[in-house]
Amino acid sequence: MWCLPHPRQPRVTLVLLDTEGLGDPNKDDDHSDAWIFTLALLLSSTLVYNSIGTIDQRALEQLRLVTELSEHIRVREKDNNPASNFVSIFPGFVWTVRDFTLQLRAGEKTLSEDEYLEDVLRLQTGGGQKAQERNELRRCLRNFFPRRKLFTMERPAADADLTRLEELREDELQPGFRKQVDAFCRYIWEEAPVKVLPGGHQVTGSALACLAEKYVAAISSGSVPCVESAVTALARAENNAAVQAAVAEYQQGMEQDLVLPTASYDALLAVHRDCEQRALALFLSRAFADHEHQYHDELVHKLEAAKEEFCQRNKEASEQRCRTVLQELWRDVELRLQRGDYVARGGAQLFKDDLHRVLEEYKQRPDKGVRAEAVLKEFLREHEGLAQVLKATEVQLELAERQQEAAAAEAEAARKAAEAWKEEQKRSMEEYERQLQQRMKEEQRTWLEEQQRVLEHHRKEYEALLREGFTREAAALKEQIRELQEMMRPPKCTVL
Repeated sequence: MWCLPHPRQPRVTLVLLDTEGLGDPNKDDDHSDAWIFTLALLLSSTLVYNSIGTIDQRALEQLRLVTELSEHIRVREKDNNPASNFVSIFPGFVWTVRDFTLQLRAGEKTLSEDEYLEDVLRLQTGGGQKAQERNELRRCLRNFFPRRKLFTMERPAADADLTRLEELREDELQPGFRKQVDAFCRYIWEEAPVKVLPGGHQVTGSALACLAEKYVAAISSGSVPCVESAVTALARAENNAAVQAAVAEYQQGMEQDLVLPTASYDALLAVHRDCEQRALALFLSRAFADHEHQYHDELVHKLEAAKEEFCQRNKEASEQRCRTVLQELWRDVELRLQRGDYVARGGAQLFKDDLHRVLEEYKQRPDKGVRAEAVLKEFLREHEGLAQVLKATEVQLELAERQQEAAAAEAEAARKAAEAWKEEQKRSMEEYERQLQQRMKEEQRTWLEEQQRVLEHHRKEYEALLREGFTREAAALKEQIRELQEMMRPPKCTVL
């Protein structure tokens, strides 16, 4: 395996997976070739098959494994005809023929490389056993690999230089060979797609490792690798990681952007909305196959719990700040109480004036947060006993009046906070629903695009079969086309 930065696509890694060749007579395991070929198909976005000389029947026979793939790969867990679904999951097929010396011709007509490949894959007439076997191989290659490409390459150097090929500089290789290799590289760089899973989710490095692990485990246990099972297991791991990453993104954003205590609930909710949006965007960029919205709902609950935690911390920070301010402002009142200033003549009025001053300064102090009125109410309740100490009815009335004012202010603040909270809950649910609908539409669009590609491939193959005179096979494929069109048709709506 070689992992290199993609030369054309930023933030994409070009992974080259090399396998041993097929058909080695010295292999002890008769199934080795089948499993190597199976893994190469399942893990790649473009399969490059190398052969030497020319594409004749013998070269085609080396790919006889293609006809046995239904025994080695299952697309779905419950799949009575796995081969019918191979076209939707198989990679592009690139055949490179090294040391190619023949002319690309069909009779007197000069062919391009791709035309030559299609001519080789043309079904043969005749009803004998051998013709049927040959056509079965050609039919599998045509049905399973709608994206097909052929590259022919002449010998890289003169015969005398072949033994020291590794020592030759690039400019010492044959010009024709260098040109052919450049064309092959350009095709891989510019046309080979990023590996995707059913549903269109792009495969990351960790996802590729997980898929390889699941497929190899299935083969080692003697079972048949199932794409649906592997993708389900991968989705479970990736979606759990996406939830954790999104929650971490939210918490980090709140820690960085939130200054506690906030002046109001609205101020906290404004930061929450921004961090929530970033968290949801991160989750949606990584999660896939969440058809029941299990992980999306889990994220919503965890974000709600995280928001509640920040709200609680905001309240605690506000309470601490408010008590600190009140203790500071009340210090002079405590000194007067200790000196007995309020029990002397005119002491009741002096206390009322000092209390008024404390409350006015408290109102002017900034950054008290969302619990300012509640803390003030509690503070005044704690000092109700002063009226008895000072033996002053006026003081008792003044404290009661201030308590009532604080209670009314607290009730108004609580009402506004409850309204803001309710509005935020409504907004959040609407936003979650909007994102879910958008995600479902994107998944439906991706599914339709996948089915449309399969449909187009079937239509081309149907026309080719008619041109080649295979009307029975064309009729069977036409039925598949009809079933696929029926499946793609949107359901009818009945208005009651």
